Amino acid sequence: MHVDDKPKKIELNKNVIRPWISFACLSILFIASTVYALSSDASASESRQARIKDIASIEGIRDNQLVGYGIVVGLQGTGDSQQTTFPAQTLASTLLRMGVSVPASAIRVQNLAAVFVSATLPPFARPGTKLDITVSSAGDARSLEGGLLLMTPLYGSDGKIYAQAQGPLVVGGYSINVNGNVKQYNHPNTARVPFGAMVERGVPLDLEGRKQFSILLNDADFRSAEGVALAINHTLGRPAAHVLDSRRIDLFVAAGEEVPALLAQVESIEVPVFPRAKVVVNERTGTVVIGGTVVLQPVSILHGGLAVNVVSEFQVSQPNAFSSGGTTQVVQQTRVDAQDKPVNRIELKQGATVDDLVRSLQTIGASARDVISILQAMKSAGALEAEIEVL
Repeated sequence: MHVDDKPKKIELNKNVIRPWISFACLSILFIASTVYALSSDASASESRQARIKDIASIEGIRDNQLVGYGIVVGLQGTGDSQQTTFPAQTLASTLLRMGVSVPASAIRVQNLAAVFVSATLPPFARPGTKLDITVSSAGDARSLEGGLLLMTPLYGSDGKIYAQAQGPLVVGGYSINVNGNVKQYNHPNTARVPFGAMVERGVPLDLEGRKQFSILLNDADFRSAEGVALAINHTLGRPAAHVLDSRRIDLFVAAGEEVPALLAQVESIEVPVFPRAKVVVNERTGTVVIGGTVVLQPVSILHGGLAVNVVSEFQVSQPNAFSSGGTTQVVQQTRVDAQDKPVNRIELKQGATVDDLVRSLQTIGASARDVISILQAMKSAGALEAEIEVL
């Protein structure tokens, strides 16, 4: 048997190799697309979902503020005093319209009070619609408890009457004054009248025949505006929404489409919302609210304090007994105490969260005003990636 020791040349069929290469490429593309989709879902999950009606409004469909001036009668001696002259003038004018002529100087106003009445006229309100009203004292009345609001016209910003208000007041408190002793609960100078106003004139707004509406975002943001437009176009199956700027999206009505049904469908669409990172500070009350989207950078904080107390004491210096020429004197003694608190150190590393910052501030015993100063300093140093809003 002859054995050939020479190496044999192996030839591969290209028709067999090419399908395997194509399959491998497709597998790589599939894996890459899957990873991209997962990363896109992860980034989308960082945003929150909200309905369009909760983050935006339709331009033109809005509330209108109403205000009026009237008098409340039937108070038990808790109304305006004689020093407040305009309630007596208002009552005299009201009586004159009813055919009774009484000089304003002859009216005692302890049982009535001048008030301002405010209400909100909702969109599409028609004559006969009832509104809740708020009544607030305009004079020096102690309480509106038990009072009755007489018919008061409510005016809009154009000076026209849109509603009439009248009814008994609902006060969530009381004020009792007996022999100089005052007992008060809540705020009795402001009251409510449920369904106390009736609309006499509505604000006309005709939706029929309109071909375009504008959606206005409550918070201006280009990314949210683009997300709203994409969601509307995807839901309606046509290019119906177009972004104009960071707050306004135009919505076009198709031929033969019912406008109320279109707006109801658009307002119920859920869209991703990307709220701004914000820290809200109220220096009057010492309240600090930090949003969950606030990003912190690595930073080291040193915080200390210097407390200076100035105490003045008055001492009486009297002369010795049976001494002549001596007088009693009041001597002021002033003492100054200074206490320098040790410096507290906080270190925030990469990836620190708002919870880490709050825990660190609680550990060093920082007060609310200390936290406000620290946050402002962090913002100036570039370690706080958020907008600070001071109320």
